Amino acid sequence: QVQLVESGGALVQSGGSLRLSCVASGFAFHLYDMSWIRRPPGKGLEWVSGIRSGSIMTNYVDSVKGRFTISRDDARNTLYLQMNGLKPEDTAVYYCARGRSESTYYDNDIDQGTQVTVSL
Repeated sequence: QVQLVESGGALVQSGGSLRLSCVASGFAFHLYDMSWIRRPPGKGLEWVSGIRSGSIMTNYVDSVKGRFTISRDDARNTLYLQMNGLKPEDTAVYYCARGRSESTYYDNDIDQGTQVTVSL
């Protein structure tokens, strides 16, 4: 079955950096577009970034443009999110999912996630 395991979340000070990873199994990872989605405390899911299969195209929500970079390693079945210049408003549980955009990511892939907390 499809399994997506996120890791790399931590408590970090404002301005700091983190790299999140998502290891995929149970499906042909290289054939799928992928996304990162987050849930801030007390709020709903927010799509953050997407990447096409083949890594040719990426897109981001405006609030993270220039600070976050999505990438993938198809040989390792792994999706990454490099987060620089972190702000307190980036605090959230981060999830990965199949699909590349806010309207196309797979809701059913949202599972455990990894916690990112940014302090002042």
